[in-house]
Amino acid sequence: MTVPPRFALEPGYEISRVIRGGWQLAGGHGAIDTAAAIEDLIAAADAGITTFDCADIYTGVEEIIGGFRAEYANRRGAEALAAIRVHTKCVPDLDKLGGLTRPMLQETIDRSRARLGVETLDLVQFHWWDYEQGDWLQAMRWLGEFRQEGRLHFLSGTNFDSDHVAAMKEAGLPLATMQLQYSLLDRRPEKRMAGLAGTHGFKFLCYGTVAGGFLSDRWLGAPDPEGELENRSLTKYRLIIEDFGGWDLFQRLLSALRGIAGRHGADIATIASAAVLARPHVAGVIVGARNRSHLDANLAIGAVDLAPQDLAEIEAVLAEAHPLDGDVYTLERDRHGRHGSIMKYNLNKEEA
Repeated sequence: MTVPPRFALEPGYEISRVIRGGWQLAGGHGAIDTAAAIEDLIAAADAGITTFDCADIYTGVEEIIGGFRAEYANRRGAEALAAIRVHTKCVPDLDKLGGLTRPMLQETIDRSRARLGVETLDLVQFHWWDYEQGDWLQAMRWLGEFRQEGRLHFLSGTNFDSDHVAAMKEAGLPLATMQLQYSLLDRRPEKRMAGLAGTHGFKFLCYGTVAGGFLSDRWLGAPDPEGELENRSLTKYRLIIEDFGGWDLFQRLLSALRGIAGRHGADIATIASAAVLARPHVAGVIVGARNRSHLDANLAIGAVDLAPQDLAEIEAVLAEAHPLDGDVYTLERDRHGRHGSIMKYNLNKEEA
């Protein structure tokens, strides 16, 4: 079994470049067998996927990962546990932004620490739904203070656009990473964010690399789905396909990926994620899984070495695509637009 490659965010702090996402373990995705979920996380860690992504708004997931950490320490020992990295998020609800205070934000951070069973959170990715409400930069400064107090190690963000990332850096905030949506269908990070990453030295942690499952063998040769799709994720990425250039161009991309996958003994999803992992400034790709059934395919992402011919075939299709409008997450921030109207914005409230 291939061990995933690793990336050092700083000396002594390495992450696996293939990161296990936790969203599929959250409430709302069906009944979760906590004991089975912990066993699956242990299997991933034993295989070399030692970095895990979660969030305060993923109902029950921080608790599951906290349980995994405790059990992993019991079975594998403190040295093995020291290699485990857990990246969480801090996402205040939309209707709380205008009145957010430092104690409220600290309560969120301390709750994550308790759930995960750690004194210091490894990496906190902050998100702000609406820049026009409240003071997002002050909230980031408070998180910076929590970092100085030892409540968290790395200060990071998720789904901020380039203007606001630039403002963070001008304010002297030590941004380590930015988690963002990045795939062969959605290359908005390449517009401006990549330049900022190069200038300021932060890295990308990427979700959506398989576009909710659309970038997979399942959809090769399939007709354009009509009517309501089975979940919000597919609905969201079907809109991305439409903006990318439509179903016919999407099928051409799948065909190109299928040919590359055949040469590497892989599947389309693996090649799609590996192509993002090969992009500049990308430290890791986040793969979602409810169980270990896709573990071998996830491990293969880091093992694929795409040749110049492979990349050229991908770029030949992408050259015909339409650039998506706006910067990182701009489409999704328009709560009345096609993309934003399907989002949920008060997830802590739903959990309560």
